[in-house]
Amino acid sequence: MPPRTITVDAILFDMDGTLIDSTPGLHKAWETFSIDYNLGDYLQIVHDTHGRRLADTLKDLCRINDETKLQSEIDRFEEKVIEGGPIVLPGVHSLLSQLSSRDALGWTIVTSATSNYAPRALERCNITLPQAGIVTSNDVTRGKPNPEPYLAGAAKCGADAINCLVVEDAISGIRAGKAAGSAVLAVCTSTARETIIESDAGPDFVVSDLTKVTARWIDGKVEVTVDEEV
Repeated sequence: MPPRTITVDAILFDMDGTLIDSTPGLHKAWETFSIDYNLGDYLQIVHDTHGRRLADTLKDLCRINDETKLQSEIDRFEEKVIEGGPIVLPGVHSLLSQLSSRDALGWTIVTSATSNYAPRALERCNITLPQAGIVTSNDVTRGKPNPEPYLAGAAKCGADAINCLVVEDAISGIRAGKAAGSAVLAVCTSTARETIIESDAGPDFVVSDLTKVTARWIDGKVEVTVDEEV
């Protein structure tokens, strides 16, 4: 299959599983919380909660209703994830350097992580924050798969979501991007290609990772070339 090209006003990247991999830290954190709250198989929890806001999952699974305790447990969870050591995923630094080669608001990061965790994780992976700023779970009232996070991300870039490309690894995030009206590129860094394709999420592109994607600026827009494998 020959490479395909799409031209957009902005690219909206998910963070965990798309730009960085926090899997070792997530395993460490959920193993601890599964013991503390008697939740059972922590590996299944990691799978089932991927892409959702931590506040939502802790409320649902740990039955935490007190907001003060919830915030304390969020902080404790995220500290264990940081201890686990997030790492940058393939192709990320190269692609972001292409986007950051000019002074523009053409990309941002839209994450289900908190405003406390996200900058620390990105810094640990040597990813510079975009000029537009980022959207975290603290900035929205409804998380993915609701479109609100990606609508907020488009607004950060001064763009309409229908003229943006969302880059995601999670089914819930792909659904959020499509619900926002954006084109969506799925990376198979955390979810199997077959699972993504067989789901009802309906991404427009599917690649193994971001080594298959390049970008360049043309007349104030971002031209994205995607080398999809058959």
